[in-house]
Amino acid sequence: MLVLRKADVEKILGGREKEHIELVRQTYSLHEKGETAVPHSIFLRFPDQPANRIIGLPSYRGGENPAAGLKWISSFPENIQSGIARASAVMVLNSLRTGHPEALLEASLISAARTAASAALAADILTEGRRPQGVSLIGCGVINLEILRYLQAAIGTLGEITLYDTSRVRAEEFARRCHELLPDAVVTLADSIEDALEAQRLVSFATNAGEPHVDLTPAEPGTVVLHVSLRDIDPLSVNGAHNIVDDADHVCRERTSLHLTEQITGGRAFIDASIGQLINGTAAFTPDPDKVTVYSPFGLGVLDLALAVDVHTTARELGIGVEVTDFLS
Repeated sequence: MLVLRKADVEKILGGREKEHIELVRQTYSLHEKGETAVPHSIFLRFPDQPANRIIGLPSYRGGENPAAGLKWISSFPENIQSGIARASAVMVLNSLRTGHPEALLEASLISAARTAASAALAADILTEGRRPQGVSLIGCGVINLEILRYLQAAIGTLGEITLYDTSRVRAEEFARRCHELLPDAVVTLADSIEDALEAQRLVSFATNAGEPHVDLTPAEPGTVVLHVSLRDIDPLSVNGAHNIVDDADHVCRERTSLHLTEQITGGRAFIDASIGQLINGTAAFTPDPDKVTVYSPFGLGVLDLALAVDVHTTARELGIGVEVTDFLS
């Protein structure tokens, strides 16, 4: 068993944004072809702690380099008030020859990287031919900072960054980190979500919202919204927009905005295509210039698996990590 700590994973992931975006592209393509197995995620909730949860995401990837594993990721939002990370995660990789666990990885960094790579890939595809000059980031946490990093790698045109967070202090600190990442960009703090929606033609939601609360009316027609946190946009706005997903069966669950839209409308006709269909060219999608396009990725466990396998392989090559020889008797 090879144990890879956070510092090990960080060392291997750093500076490889374009590689990760391509790896996510390949994985979505495999998923669309039916060469993956991605059971529904398991949600462990606590009756006396309704804001907290732990999610298990098992997955299998076929193709030329088959692999299997499980991500176990917790979300405890109140951690932020104590100055510690909201999310923590581990990833287990299993041998497909024996089934034995062969690697244990710190996975919060992998989870953030695959989330950001998925968002950046969608932005690249959905803004092709009309690149945005800036982005509005709603929710000033780890995920949106990673999304900004990956967006710059994918589309490279971001001269303006508009920020909104319920905590002004958090937004100000986030602005400082944006300046470090993109020194030439103009960073502005919005006073409201509505102002942030109006400011840019590319918007990313990465919040802790538990129930939909955002009307997309302030967004200009043609805006692309990366709805990463899945529970921000009200169902009427979802129904009135173009909708791209990673997997409809996964995203229309657990009271996401799309799940609620499905319940209200009685079906999934409001979903235009999956990202895999756009990558493989198996679905035509021509956006109406008068509509907003919303990308809602559930965050498939097979993406975590793809990045974890890459990290594990690289760690073996570089001799990084802690080898536990007696983990199994």
